Amino acid sequence: MQLPDTKQYVLRGKQVVTPVGIEARDIVVRDGKIESVGTYGSQNDLPVTEINDLVIMPGLVDSHVHINEPGRTEWEGFTTATQGAAAGGITTVCDMPLNCDPVTTSLSAFETKRATLQNQLWADCGFYGGVIPGNEKELEPMIEAGVLGFKCFLIHSGIDDFPNVTEEDLRKAMPILAKHNIPLLVHAELCSTQAETKWVGDQKAYDAYLASRPRQWEIDAIALMIKLCREFGSPVHIVHLSCADALPMIAGARKEGLPLTVETCSHYLTLHSETIPEGDTRFKCAPPIREAENAERLWKGLKEGVIDFIISDHSPCTPELKKLEAGNFEEAWGGISSLQFGLPIVWSEAKKHKFTINDIARLQCSGPAQLIGQAHRKGQIAPSYDADFVIWDPNEYFSIEPKINRHKHKLTPYDDKIFHGTVHATILRGQPVYNNLKFPEESPGIPLLERSNKTLVSNA
Repeated sequence: MQLPDTKQYVLRGKQVVTPVGIEARDIVVRDGKIESVGTYGSQNDLPVTEINDLVIMPGLVDSHVHINEPGRTEWEGFTTATQGAAAGGITTVCDMPLNCDPVTTSLSAFETKRATLQNQLWADCGFYGGVIPGNEKELEPMIEAGVLGFKCFLIHSGIDDFPNVTEEDLRKAMPILAKHNIPLLVHAELCSTQAETKWVGDQKAYDAYLASRPRQWEIDAIALMIKLCREFGSPVHIVHLSCADALPMIAGARKEGLPLTVETCSHYLTLHSETIPEGDTRFKCAPPIREAENAERLWKGLKEGVIDFIISDHSPCTPELKKLEAGNFEEAWGGISSLQFGLPIVWSEAKKHKFTINDIARLQCSGPAQLIGQAHRKGQIAPSYDADFVIWDPNEYFSIEPKINRHKHKLTPYDDKIFHGTVHATILRGQPVYNNLKFPEESPGIPLLERSNKTLVSNA
Protein backbone atom coordinates (compact mmCIF):
# COMPACT_ATOMS: atom_id res chain seq x y z
CA MET A 1 0.00 0.00 0.00
CA GLN A 2 1.35 3.41 -0.97
CA LEU A 3 0.93 5.66 2.08
CA PRO A 4 1.47 9.42 2.20
CA ASP A 5 4.93 10.80 2.98
CA THR A 6 3.80 14.41 3.42
CA LYS A 7 2.44 16.29 6.44
CA GLN A 8 -0.69 17.41 4.58
CA TYR A 9 -2.84 14.95 2.68
CA VAL A 10 -6.27 13.40 2.23
CA LEU A 11 -7.01 9.84 3.36
CA ARG A 12 -9.99 8.69 1.27
CA GLY A 13 -11.96 5.58 2.15
CA LYS A 14 -15.31 3.95 1.57
CA GLN A 15 -15.42 2.49 5.12
CA VAL A 16 -14.36 5.16 7.62
CA VAL A 17 -15.35 4.47 11.23
CA THR A 18 -16.75 7.76 12.51
CA PRO A 19 -18.56 8.42 15.81
CA VAL A 20 -21.92 8.08 13.99
CA GLY A 21 -21.20 4.97 11.93
CA ILE A 22 -19.21 3.66 8.98
CA GLU A 23 -19.25 6.13 6.11
CA ALA A 24 -17.44 6.93 2.87
CA ARG A 25 -15.31 9.95 3.80
CA ASP A 26 -12.37 12.16 2.94
CA ILE A 27 -10.15 12.73 5.99
CA VAL A 28 -7.97 15.84 5.73
CA VAL A 29 -4.74 15.48 7.71
CA ARG A 30 -2.53 18.48 8.49
CA ASP A 31 0.55 18.40 10.69
CA GLY A 32 -0.47 15.26 12.55
CA LYS A 33 -4.05 16.29 13.27
CA ILE A 34 -7.38 15.58 11.63
CA GLU A 35 -8.51 18.87 10.14
CA SER A 36 -11.83 17.68 8.77
CA VAL A 37 -13.87 14.58 7.95
CA GLY A 38 -15.69 15.50 4.78
CA THR A 39 -17.77 14.14 1.94
CA TYR A 40 -16.20 11.31 -0.04
CA GLY A 41 -14.40 12.64 -3.11
CA SER A 42 -14.74 16.30 -2.14
CA GLN A 43 -11.09 17.04 -1.32
CA ASN A 44 -8.66 17.39 -4.21
CA ASP A 45 -6.45 20.32 -3.24
CA LEU A 46 -4.05 18.00 -1.34
CA PRO A 47 -2.39 14.69 -2.24
CA VAL A 48 -4.98 11.92 -1.99
CA THR A 49 -4.36 8.38 -0.70
CA GLU A 50 -7.13 6.01 -1.78
CA ILE A 51 -7.87 3.26 0.74
CA ASN A 52 -10.91 1.98 -1.20
CA ASP A 53 -12.76 -0.81 0.63
CA LEU A 54 -10.43 -1.41 3.57
CA VAL A 55 -11.69 -0.16 6.94
CA ILE A 56 -10.15 3.04 8.31
CA MET A 57 -10.63 2.97 12.09
CA PRO A 58 -9.12 5.08 14.88
CA GLY A 59 -5.78 3.73 16.04
CA LEU A 60 -6.34 1.33 18.91
CA VAL A 61 -5.49 2.32 22.48
CA ASP A 62 -4.18 -0.41 24.79
CA SER A 63 -4.14 1.03 28.27
CA HIS A 64 -2.68 -2.06 29.99
CA VAL A 65 0.74 -3.17 28.73
CA HIS A 66 3.76 -4.52 30.64
CA ILE A 67 6.80 -3.32 28.68
CA ASN A 68 9.37 -4.24 31.37
CA GLU A 69 12.00 -1.60 30.60
CA PRO A 70 14.38 -0.70 32.18
CA GLY A 71 15.82 -3.57 34.18
CA ARG A 72 13.98 -6.50 32.65
CA THR A 73 14.27 -5.50 29.00
CA GLU A 74 15.13 -9.09 28.13
CA TRP A 75 11.41 -9.77 28.76
CA GLU A 76 10.24 -7.22 26.18
CA GLY A 77 11.30 -3.53 25.97
CA PHE A 78 9.90 -0.39 24.36
CA THR A 79 11.14 -1.13 20.84
CA THR A 80 9.64 -4.59 20.45
CA ALA A 81 6.49 -3.74 22.42
CA THR A 82 5.64 -0.64 20.40
CA GLN A 83 6.57 -2.22 17.07
CA GLY A 84 4.28 -5.09 17.96
CA ALA A 85 1.61 -2.55 18.88
CA ALA A 86 2.01 -0.72 15.56
CA ALA A 87 1.82 -4.00 13.64
CA GLY A 88 -1.50 -4.62 15.40
CA GLY A 89 -3.02 -1.22 14.63
CA ILE A 90 -2.34 0.15 18.11
CA THR A 91 -1.18 3.77 18.16
CA THR A 92 -1.27 4.37 21.92
CA VAL A 93 -0.15 2.18 24.81
CA CYS A 94 0.13 2.79 28.53
CA ASP A 95 2.98 1.12 30.39
CA MET A 96 2.49 -0.61 33.72
CA PRO A 97 4.77 0.27 36.66
CA LEU A 98 5.98 -3.22 37.56
CA ASN A 99 8.16 -5.91 36.04
CA CYS A 100 10.64 -3.15 35.23
CA ASP A 101 13.58 -2.50 37.55
CA PRO A 102 13.31 -0.12 39.32
CA VAL A 103 9.55 -0.39 39.64
CA THR A 104 7.81 2.93 38.96
CA THR A 105 6.84 3.78 42.53
CA SER A 106 8.87 6.98 42.92
CA LEU A 107 9.68 10.08 40.92
CA SER A 108 13.30 9.02 40.51
CA ALA A 109 12.24 5.63 39.12
CA PHE A 110 9.88 7.35 36.68
CA GLU A 111 12.69 9.61 35.51
CA THR A 112 14.92 6.55 35.04
CA LYS A 113 12.26 4.97 32.83
CA ARG A 114 11.76 8.12 30.76
CA ALA A 115 15.51 8.27 30.10
CA THR A 116 15.31 5.00 28.13
CA LEU A 117 12.77 6.14 25.53
CA GLN A 118 14.85 7.83 22.83
CA ASN A 119 14.11 6.35 19.37
CA GLN A 120 12.24 3.45 20.97
CA LEU A 121 8.58 4.39 20.49
CA TRP A 122 6.61 3.29 17.43
CA ALA A 123 3.43 4.17 19.31
CA ASP A 124 2.64 7.04 21.64
CA CYS A 125 3.11 5.91 25.23
CA GLY A 126 1.65 6.90 28.57
CA PHE A 127 2.81 5.68 31.96
CA TYR A 128 1.35 4.54 35.28
CA GLY A 129 2.91 4.89 38.68
CA GLY A 130 2.50 2.35 41.44
CA VAL A 131 0.89 2.55 44.88
CA ILE A 132 2.73 0.38 47.41
CA PRO A 133 2.91 0.53 51.22
CA GLY A 134 4.60 3.74 52.40
CA ASN A 135 5.01 5.61 49.09
CA GLU A 136 2.11 8.06 49.44
CA LYS A 137 4.52 11.02 49.48
CA GLU A 138 5.74 10.04 46.01
CA LEU A 139 2.28 10.20 44.39
CA GLU A 140 1.95 13.95 43.84
CA PRO A 141 5.49 14.34 42.44
CA MET A 142 4.75 11.55 39.95
CA ILE A 143 1.43 13.16 39.01
CA GLU A 144 3.20 16.46 38.38
CA ALA A 145 5.76 14.63 36.21
CA GLY A 146 3.04 13.23 33.96
CA VAL A 147 1.91 9.85 35.30
CA LEU A 148 -1.60 9.12 33.95
CA GLY A 149 -2.81 6.80 36.72
CA PHE A 150 -1.67 4.49 39.51
CA LYS A 151 -1.69 0.71 39.82
CA CYS A 152 -1.92 -1.34 43.00
CA PHE A 153 -2.28 -5.00 43.96
CA LEU A 154 -4.45 -6.40 46.74
CA ILE A 155 -2.49 -9.67 46.55
CA HIS A 156 1.19 -10.47 45.95
CA SER A 157 2.16 -9.02 42.56
CA GLY A 158 4.62 -11.75 41.66
CA ILE A 159 7.71 -9.62 42.37
CA ASP A 160 8.82 -8.63 45.85
CA ASP A 161 9.74 -5.04 44.99
CA PHE A 162 6.10 -4.23 44.17
CA PRO A 163 4.31 -5.35 47.37
CA ASN A 164 0.55 -5.40 47.68
CA VAL A 165 -1.36 -2.78 49.63
CA THR A 166 -3.80 -3.14 52.49
CA GLU A 167 -6.97 -1.17 53.13
CA GLU A 168 -4.94 1.02 55.51
CA ASP A 169 -2.48 1.84 52.71
CA LEU A 170 -5.32 2.74 50.36
CA ARG A 171 -6.84 5.08 52.91
CA LYS A 172 -3.62 7.09 52.74
CA ALA A 173 -3.33 7.09 48.96
CA MET A 174 -6.88 7.51 47.73
CA PRO A 175 -7.49 11.04 49.09
CA ILE A 176 -4.42 12.19 47.15
CA LEU A 177 -5.65 10.59 43.94
CA ALA A 178 -9.16 11.96 44.51
CA LYS A 179 -7.73 15.48 44.86
CA HIS A 180 -6.20 15.19 41.37
CA ASN A 181 -9.00 13.08 39.84
CA ILE A 182 -6.44 10.43 38.93
CA PRO A 183 -7.65 6.81 38.56
CA LEU A 184 -6.46 4.01 40.83
CA LEU A 185 -6.09 0.81 38.82
CA VAL A 186 -6.64 -2.23 41.02
CA HIS A 187 -5.56 -5.82 40.58
CA ALA A 188 -8.68 -7.12 42.29
CA GLU A 189 -7.86 -10.39 44.01
CA LEU A 190 -8.04 -10.55 47.78
CA CYS A 191 -7.40 -13.63 49.93
CA SER A 192 -8.02 -13.53 53.65
CA THR A 193 -5.38 -16.02 54.78
CA GLN A 194 -2.07 -17.29 53.46
CA ALA A 195 -3.38 -20.85 53.73
CA GLU A 196 -5.84 -20.11 50.92
CA THR A 197 -2.95 -19.73 48.49
CA LYS A 198 -1.64 -23.27 49.06
CA TRP A 199 -1.49 -25.35 45.88
CA VAL A 200 -3.53 -28.55 45.83
CA GLY A 201 -3.27 -31.11 43.02
CA ASP A 202 -1.18 -31.91 39.96
CA GLN A 203 1.16 -29.07 38.98
CA LYS A 204 0.47 -29.78 35.30
CA ALA A 205 -3.31 -29.59 35.69
CA TYR A 206 -4.89 -26.28 34.76
CA ASP A 207 -7.88 -27.11 36.96
CA ALA A 208 -5.55 -27.12 39.97
CA TYR A 209 -4.29 -23.66 39.07
CA LEU A 210 -7.85 -22.42 38.53
CA ALA A 211 -8.87 -23.74 41.97
CA SER A 212 -5.91 -21.95 43.57
CA ARG A 213 -7.35 -18.52 42.59
CA PRO A 214 -11.10 -18.79 43.26
CA ARG A 215 -13.75 -16.40 42.01
CA GLN A 216 -14.43 -15.26 45.57
CA TRP A 217 -11.08 -13.47 45.62
CA GLU A 218 -12.24 -11.13 42.87
CA ILE A 219 -15.66 -10.66 44.42
CA ASP A 220 -14.19 -9.72 47.82
CA ALA A 221 -11.62 -7.37 46.28
CA ILE A 222 -14.18 -5.55 44.15
CA ALA A 223 -16.53 -5.21 47.11
CA LEU A 224 -13.71 -3.55 49.08
CA MET A 225 -12.91 -1.15 46.23
CA ILE A 226 -16.57 -0.19 45.79
CA LYS A 227 -16.69 0.64 49.51
CA LEU A 228 -13.56 2.81 49.31
CA CYS A 229 -14.67 4.42 46.05
CA ARG A 230 -17.92 5.40 47.74
CA GLU A 231 -16.09 6.78 50.77
CA PHE A 232 -13.38 8.82 49.02
CA GLY A 233 -14.96 9.62 45.64
CA SER A 234 -11.66 8.64 44.04
CA PRO A 235 -11.87 7.17 40.51
CA VAL A 236 -11.34 3.40 40.73
CA HIS A 237 -10.65 1.17 37.74
CA ILE A 238 -10.83 -2.61 38.04
CA VAL A 239 -8.21 -4.12 35.74
CA HIS A 240 -8.50 -7.43 33.87
CA LEU A 241 -11.87 -8.57 35.24
CA SER A 242 -12.13 -12.33 34.80
CA CYS A 243 -15.01 -13.21 37.14
CA ALA A 244 -18.47 -12.54 35.70
CA ASP A 245 -20.03 -13.17 39.12
CA ALA A 246 -18.91 -9.64 40.07
CA LEU A 247 -20.96 -7.95 37.33
CA PRO A 248 -24.14 -7.36 39.40
CA MET A 249 -22.25 -5.50 42.16
CA ILE A 250 -20.42 -3.44 39.55
CA ALA A 251 -23.72 -2.56 37.88
CA GLY A 252 -25.10 -1.56 41.28
CA ALA A 253 -22.14 0.73 41.96
CA ARG A 254 -22.69 2.38 38.58
CA LYS A 255 -26.33 3.04 39.42
CA GLU A 256 -25.12 4.83 42.55
CA GLY A 257 -23.07 7.10 40.31
CA LEU A 258 -19.74 5.95 41.70
CA PRO A 259 -16.65 6.73 39.55
CA LEU A 260 -15.96 3.03 38.96
CA THR A 261 -14.79 1.65 35.61
CA VAL A 262 -13.90 -1.87 34.52
CA GLU A 263 -11.88 -3.55 31.79
CA THR A 264 -11.57 -7.13 30.68
CA CYS A 265 -9.00 -8.85 28.46
CA SER A 266 -9.08 -10.55 25.10
CA HIS A 267 -7.99 -13.84 26.69
CA TYR A 268 -10.88 -13.93 29.18
CA LEU A 269 -13.29 -13.48 26.28
CA THR A 270 -11.80 -15.97 23.83
CA LEU A 271 -10.06 -18.72 25.84
CA HIS A 272 -11.79 -21.26 28.08
CA SER A 273 -10.39 -23.26 30.96
CA GLU A 274 -12.02 -26.48 29.75
CA THR A 275 -9.89 -26.52 26.60
CA ILE A 276 -6.45 -25.66 28.07
CA PRO A 277 -4.09 -28.59 27.48
CA GLU A 278 -2.32 -30.23 30.40
CA GLY A 279 0.98 -28.51 31.15
CA ASP A 280 0.52 -25.71 28.61
CA THR A 281 1.71 -22.85 30.78
CA ARG A 282 1.37 -20.32 27.96
CA PHE A 283 -2.20 -20.00 29.26
CA LYS A 284 -1.25 -19.08 32.82
CA CYS A 285 -2.27 -15.59 33.94
CA ALA A 286 -3.77 -13.97 37.03
CA PRO A 287 -6.67 -13.84 37.55
CA PRO A 288 -7.01 -17.15 35.72
CA ILE A 289 -8.84 -17.92 32.49
CA ARG A 290 -12.21 -19.30 33.54
CA GLU A 291 -14.96 -21.43 32.01
CA ALA A 292 -16.80 -20.89 28.73
CA GLU A 293 -20.03 -19.93 30.50
CA ASN A 294 -18.12 -17.25 32.39
CA ALA A 295 -16.78 -15.84 29.11
CA GLU A 296 -20.32 -15.66 27.72
CA ARG A 297 -21.40 -13.57 30.69
CA LEU A 298 -18.43 -11.25 30.19
CA TRP A 299 -19.58 -10.67 26.61
CA LYS A 300 -23.02 -9.87 27.98
CA GLY A 301 -21.43 -7.42 30.43
CA LEU A 302 -19.75 -5.68 27.49
CA LYS A 303 -23.00 -5.57 25.54
CA GLU A 304 -24.82 -4.03 28.51
CA GLY A 305 -22.05 -1.49 29.19
CA VAL A 306 -21.16 -2.84 32.64
CA ILE A 307 -17.64 -3.55 31.35
CA ASP A 308 -16.18 -0.44 29.73
CA PHE A 309 -13.55 -1.76 27.35
CA ILE A 310 -11.09 -4.49 26.33
CA ILE A 311 -7.29 -4.48 26.64
CA SER A 312 -4.50 -7.04 26.27
CA ASP A 313 -2.75 -7.04 29.65
CA HIS A 314 0.28 -8.00 27.56
CA SER A 315 2.61 -9.53 30.15
CA PRO A 316 5.53 -11.33 28.49
CA CYS A 317 8.58 -12.94 30.02
CA THR A 318 11.53 -15.00 28.88
CA PRO A 319 10.58 -18.51 27.70
CA GLU A 320 12.49 -20.07 30.61
CA LEU A 321 10.19 -18.43 33.13
CA LYS A 322 7.13 -20.03 31.56
CA LYS A 323 8.36 -23.52 32.60
CA LEU A 324 6.72 -24.90 29.47
CA GLU A 325 9.06 -27.89 29.21
CA ALA A 326 8.15 -28.98 32.74
CA GLY A 327 4.51 -27.96 32.28
CA ASN A 328 4.47 -26.60 35.83
CA PHE A 329 1.53 -24.23 36.36
CA GLU A 330 2.46 -23.60 39.99
CA GLU A 331 5.95 -22.26 39.23
CA ALA A 332 5.45 -20.71 35.77
CA TRP A 333 5.34 -16.93 35.37
CA GLY A 334 1.78 -15.75 34.89
CA GLY A 335 1.09 -13.56 31.89
CA ILE A 336 -0.37 -13.70 28.39
CA SER A 337 1.57 -12.31 25.42
CA SER A 338 -0.85 -10.94 22.80
CA LEU A 339 -0.40 -7.17 22.32
CA GLN A 340 0.07 -7.28 18.55
CA PHE A 341 -2.98 -9.45 17.94
CA GLY A 342 -5.65 -7.80 20.10
CA LEU A 343 -7.77 -6.51 17.21
CA PRO A 344 -8.18 -9.79 15.29
CA ILE A 345 -8.51 -11.87 18.47
CA VAL A 346 -11.35 -9.69 19.74
CA TRP A 347 -13.00 -9.09 16.37
CA SER A 348 -13.10 -12.78 15.43
CA GLU A 349 -15.14 -13.57 18.54
CA ALA A 350 -17.03 -10.27 18.83
CA LYS A 351 -18.72 -10.61 15.46
CA LYS A 352 -20.11 -13.99 16.59
CA HIS A 353 -21.73 -12.11 19.46
CA LYS A 354 -23.30 -9.53 17.10
CA PHE A 355 -20.87 -6.73 17.91
CA THR A 356 -20.22 -4.21 15.14
CA ILE A 357 -17.00 -2.54 14.02
CA ASN A 358 -18.26 0.63 15.72
CA ASP A 359 -18.53 -1.40 18.93
CA ILE A 360 -14.89 -2.42 18.46
CA ALA A 361 -13.92 1.26 18.08
CA ARG A 362 -15.65 1.99 21.39
CA LEU A 363 -14.19 -1.01 23.22
CA GLN A 364 -10.63 -0.87 21.91
CA CYS A 365 -10.14 2.79 20.96
CA SER A 366 -12.22 5.48 22.68
CA GLY A 367 -12.92 3.54 25.91
CA PRO A 368 -9.28 2.99 26.92
CA ALA A 369 -8.43 6.55 25.80
CA GLN A 370 -10.93 7.86 28.33
CA LEU A 371 -9.25 6.01 31.22
CA ILE A 372 -5.82 7.49 30.55
CA GLY A 373 -7.10 11.05 30.02
CA GLN A 374 -6.48 11.07 26.25
CA ALA A 375 -10.10 10.98 25.02
CA HIS A 376 -9.76 14.56 23.78
CA ARG A 377 -7.14 13.51 21.23
CA LYS A 378 -7.09 9.71 20.86
CA GLY A 379 -9.58 7.01 19.92
CA GLN A 380 -11.86 8.74 17.39
CA ILE A 381 -11.82 9.95 13.80
CA ALA A 382 -13.02 13.50 14.24
CA PRO A 383 -11.70 17.05 13.73
CA SER A 384 -8.94 18.15 16.16
CA TYR A 385 -8.05 14.57 17.09
CA ASP A 386 -4.62 13.09 16.42
CA ALA A 387 -4.42 11.55 12.96
CA ASP A 388 -4.11 8.01 14.33
CA PHE A 389 -5.52 5.29 12.06
CA VAL A 390 -5.50 1.54 11.59
CA ILE A 391 -6.27 0.34 8.07
CA TRP A 392 -7.54 -3.22 8.16
CA ASP A 393 -9.63 -5.88 6.47
CA PRO A 394 -12.19 -7.41 8.85
CA ASN A 395 -12.83 -10.34 6.49
CA GLU A 396 -9.26 -11.36 5.64
CA TYR A 397 -7.95 -14.16 7.84
CA PHE A 398 -4.49 -15.29 8.85
CA SER A 399 -2.67 -17.64 11.20
CA ILE A 400 -0.56 -16.35 14.08
CA GLU A 401 2.97 -17.62 13.46
CA PRO A 402 6.37 -16.68 14.92
CA LYS A 403 7.51 -15.13 11.62
CA ILE A 404 4.89 -12.36 11.87
CA ASN A 405 5.15 -11.91 15.65
CA ARG A 406 7.04 -8.69 16.45
CA HIS A 407 7.34 -9.31 20.21
CA LYS A 408 10.75 -10.10 21.64
CA HIS A 409 9.59 -13.62 22.48
CA LYS A 410 7.15 -15.51 20.29
CA LEU A 411 5.50 -17.53 23.07
CA THR A 412 1.73 -17.01 23.00
CA PRO A 413 -1.31 -19.28 23.53
CA TYR A 414 -2.63 -18.06 20.18
CA ASP A 415 0.10 -19.77 18.12
CA ASP A 416 -1.24 -21.43 14.94
CA LYS A 417 -4.79 -20.19 15.54
CA ILE A 418 -6.63 -18.51 12.67
CA PHE A 419 -8.27 -15.09 13.10
CA HIS A 420 -10.18 -12.64 10.95
CA GLY A 421 -9.02 -9.03 10.77
CA THR A 422 -5.72 -8.40 9.02
CA VAL A 423 -3.98 -5.10 9.77
CA HIS A 424 -2.51 -3.65 6.58
CA ALA A 425 -1.18 -0.32 7.86
CA THR A 426 -1.01 1.94 10.90
CA ILE A 427 -0.65 5.72 10.92
CA LEU A 428 0.46 7.66 14.02
CA ARG A 429 -0.21 11.41 14.14
CA GLY A 430 -0.23 11.44 10.35
CA GLN A 431 2.94 9.36 9.89
CA PRO A 432 2.97 5.74 8.70
CA VAL A 433 4.47 3.53 11.43
CA TYR A 434 3.59 0.17 9.93
CA ASN A 435 2.85 -0.80 6.34
CA ASN A 436 2.61 -4.44 5.26
CA LEU A 437 5.30 -5.81 7.60
CA LYS A 438 7.57 -2.73 7.38
CA PHE A 439 8.41 0.02 9.89
CA PRO A 440 10.11 3.41 9.37
CA GLU A 441 13.74 3.69 10.47
CA GLU A 442 12.99 6.54 12.87
CA SER A 443 10.44 6.07 15.64
CA PRO A 444 7.81 8.84 15.67
CA GLY A 445 6.17 7.94 19.00
CA ILE A 446 6.13 10.38 21.90
CA PRO A 447 5.60 10.11 25.68
CA LEU A 448 2.11 11.19 26.78
CA LEU A 449 2.65 13.17 29.97
CA GLU A 450 -0.52 15.20 30.33
CA ARG A 451 -4.05 13.97 30.96
CA SER A 452 -7.38 15.66 30.40
CA ASN A 453 -10.88 14.67 31.45
CA LYS A 454 -12.40 16.30 28.36
CA THR A 455 -13.81 14.46 25.35
CA LEU A 456 -14.29 16.40 22.12
CA VAL A 457 -16.66 14.00 20.38
CA SER A 458 -18.89 11.24 21.74
CA ASN A 459 -18.37 7.91 19.96
CA ALA A 460 -22.02 6.87 19.90
